[in-house]
Amino acid sequence: MENQPEKQLIVVTGATGYVGARLVPRLIQAGFRVRACGRSLAKLKSRPWSKDPDVELARLDIFDAESVKAALQGAYCAYYFIHSMNRDNTDFAAADRQAAHNMVEAASQTGLQRLVYLGGLGEDSADLSKHLKSRAEVAEILQTGDTPVTVLRAGMILGSGSTSFEILRYLVERLPVMITPRWVTTPSQPIAIGNVLHYLIQCLHTPATTGRSFDIGGPEVLAYSDLMQIYAEEAGLSRRLIIPVPVFTPTVSSYWIHFVTPVPSYIARPLAEGLRNPVICQENSIVELIPQELIDCRHAIRIALDRINKQVVESRWTDAGKIPPAEWANSGDPDWADGTHYEDNRQIKVTDTPAQVWSRLVRLGGKTGWYYGNWLWRIRGFIDRLFGGVGLNRGRRNDAELFAGDALDFWRVVDVDVEKSLLLIAEMKLPGKALLQFKITNTGDGITILQQNARFLPHGLFGLLYWWAVSPFHEFIFNGMLRGIASASHLSVVEGPVRISGKV
Repeated sequence: MENQPEKQLIVVTGATGYVGARLVPRLIQAGFRVRACGRSLAKLKSRPWSKDPDVELARLDIFDAESVKAALQGAYCAYYFIHSMNRDNTDFAAADRQAAHNMVEAASQTGLQRLVYLGGLGEDSADLSKHLKSRAEVAEILQTGDTPVTVLRAGMILGSGSTSFEILRYLVERLPVMITPRWVTTPSQPIAIGNVLHYLIQCLHTPATTGRSFDIGGPEVLAYSDLMQIYAEEAGLSRRLIIPVPVFTPTVSSYWIHFVTPVPSYIARPLAEGLRNPVICQENSIVELIPQELIDCRHAIRIALDRINKQVVESRWTDAGKIPPAEWANSGDPDWADGTHYEDNRQIKVTDTPAQVWSRLVRLGGKTGWYYGNWLWRIRGFIDRLFGGVGLNRGRRNDAELFAGDALDFWRVVDVDVEKSLLLIAEMKLPGKALLQFKITNTGDGITILQQNARFLPHGLFGLLYWWAVSPFHEFIFNGMLRGIASASHLSVVEGPVRISGKV
């Protein structure tokens, strides 16, 4: 590294996102100290690397100048992994411009010596998608500051849990015959996530990368349809019949992706627009500056599938974003300022231990399902997708563990206290806000109590109508779910499920 002492401090923004979460432990292994930054300290603290002595956690809101300066203070280099493409932003490009300007100013004021930015491939043209134009614009803004910037431009990243890989995976697995947009014939140069991480780290050891821009890609240029067939072969599926047609607009493509894959339309649309643009490396002298074995697409897909099957997916595209606030989660709170909330509280007593109950609770959703009435949950998920929501397709990152910030079907994990409590907040389309909380109590006399609290804060008349419409279903759905979570056998049930106090 450029005459820098060992254990130099490196800042990783977006440290709970797909790339950032994987980069942090590898930077530690490479001998650096890391300041992992994100909007939620709870999410940061839940990561396996959060307690490493070479890691410090910092809350960073890119639109709060003071928090950005505090995060960069004393650091040598910062990785910029911030993107504003989420359902709360109506204009992600404008938000990304402001975010980039904020980073430039903070980097100058704190004396940051280097910035590394992971952007997108795509040559400037009138036909370039809004998403790829925004990625290029961010690079240009970052390069206007005093801090030298290394820009790495990548196309599709192949790795377990990446947005691109999940779209590919679900399209191929669910559709043996596909009438597709013309973009399936567009050439691209995908790159494996392992190769991306190697480039990102080795930039710190390679002075010649300072202040320069490079295109990074794998060893092959393929059409998306070729990737589909390779995936089918690696997944042991029959060859897919792919029929490109010219009538798919970006809007239609985004809804097609929205309904077939877990990726919602607000992400699918800008990505679908970008798929029409060829993304092939032009300035790729980085292969000489940082030599490594580039993984071909078949091998990258094989690695990703193996990690999914072994339940060792480090991060997923769903990890990004903030945890929605749950100010009214505690049942002892008075009615929240926004209005009266409603509750459905139940409990069951069993002779199973808290550890046994937790082992079933923590597997909730995903492949395990909801222990009772799974077909009803699937119908609710389908309705949510119809109205542009996330639905049940997101599943979960791992079938046996949960961290704060994890996506769990159409819920988001807010808090995890092992063998004691689990708090979820709804991310489906609702005329209000909903929480689902579980608490496990050991009574000390061989009895374990599992309590389930469903809470709803209605928005207007439709919110009230919604609560009264779904309340009758709670009796058998929630009771069945409690029985499934609480006990491996009905013989262990001592009492319940029974309703306990709460607003209805």
